[in-house]
Amino acid sequence: MDTSHVALVSLNLSMEGFESYRCDSNVVLGVNINNLSKVMKLADPSDTITLQADQEPSVLKIIFENPKTQRSTEFNLNLISLDVEHLSIPETEYSSLISINSGEFSKIAKELSSLSDSLTITTNPEYVQLSVEGQAGSGFIKLTANEGDRKEEQTVIEVEEAVTQQFALNYINLFNKAANLSS
Repeated sequence: MDTSHVALVSLNLSMEGFESYRCDSNVVLGVNINNLSKVMKLADPSDTITLQADQEPSVLKIIFENPKTQRSTEFNLNLISLDVEHLSIPETEYSSLISINSGEFSKIAKELSSLSDSLTITTNPEYVQLSVEGQAGSGFIKLTANEGDRKEEQTVIEVEEAVTQQFALNYINLFNKAANLSS
């Protein structure tokens, strides 16, 4: 995220995640996440989703089909023009890696956003601390590694070097809208 609070997210849609997949060449699509979220709300859980784009796309065609209800929805989502040559997310080596259940993290971030605009994440080998400070006061949630019964319930903390970083909670909560896609 840059100083103007613009976030760049890289999402790679690989063929392993689809029943049917065809992509003749690599394509970069600039998608406004807020608009994509609004369009995705048109889908029902049992719909199949088709994504289509031309070689030089100006729109992303999104089709929802439900053979059971005979319902079909089609929407052309306008794309953002990106300067691909100046657009890159550098390969980064991280000194702290925290794995937590996405639903739990989403719940924590949503609750903390009512108390503050920003979240400070501090890591060390024993725990990760999520802290806020706002008009209502200040506080933190401390998470330690746990050995849950199921892998998706475990919290894993791998810290080579302690890190303290602050993030805007409104962006974290936007990213967390995808929390139910994976544990």
